Amino acid sequence: METSAPAQSASGRYPRLASPIHTILVLAAIGGWATGHRIFADQLSATANPNRVGFYVVTLLYEWLLFVLVVVGVRRSGTSVITVLGEHWHSVRQVVRDIGIAAGFYIVAWMLLSVFGWLLRTAALGRNVSMLPERGIELTFWIALSVTAGICEETIFRGYLQRQFMALTKSAPAGILFSAATFGAVHAYQGFRMVILIALYGAMFGILAHWRGSVRPGMIAHAWNDSFNGVLAVLVRH
Repeated sequence: METSAPAQSASGRYPRLASPIHTILVLAAIGGWATGHRIFADQLSATANPNRVGFYVVTLLYEWLLFVLVVVGVRRSGTSVITVLGEHWHSVRQVVRDIGIAAGFYIVAWMLLSVFGWLLRTAALGRNVSMLPERGIELTFWIALSVTAGICEETIFRGYLQRQFMALTKSAPAGILFSAATFGAVHAYQGFRMVILIALYGAMFGILAHWRGSVRPGMIAHAWNDSFNGVLAVLVRH
């Protein structure tokens, strides 16, 4: 009994959200997502008049399919989706608090990523520029995609995979690192240095989710960051 107590304690602290088979399916779907992103990115870069709206719509739909895959697997295992997302908001004060946390996180993350980006010399990498919107209709779909990314990617990577990796390794730091590495790998189409930077960004989101016990502030910060990048791209081009 004494030798099994630590294992039981670790298992209780980092409970599994779904079966290992389900996690493998999710990772395989993410791999397909990464492959599709690379193909689309190459096409957008090579085309004089790229169909950005089509790319945004396909990406948006795929992210929601991944979101549904995660939710269905969690529910089938008998786990509440609240465990993945964090407690519901019960008051305006809680909403304002998480918005404030998201704002503070965004500022700190922006400063850190600016330093890391300078060290990695990512400013010279412009492969993902072709994916950014150039006009009004594209910006509308970009913002819809940004909100989708905030909700779905934080749920998938921080709410689900991070907790699954924690359950597997019985370690919060390891769970955060494995989830961040997966998040970075999905963006391999942007090049190795950007993968490192995005993985660091994912680790920041992972720390935030673990500290807060919720992915909601991360959702807000993620959606805001992506939306702002699109708005800024349109303003710069005009």
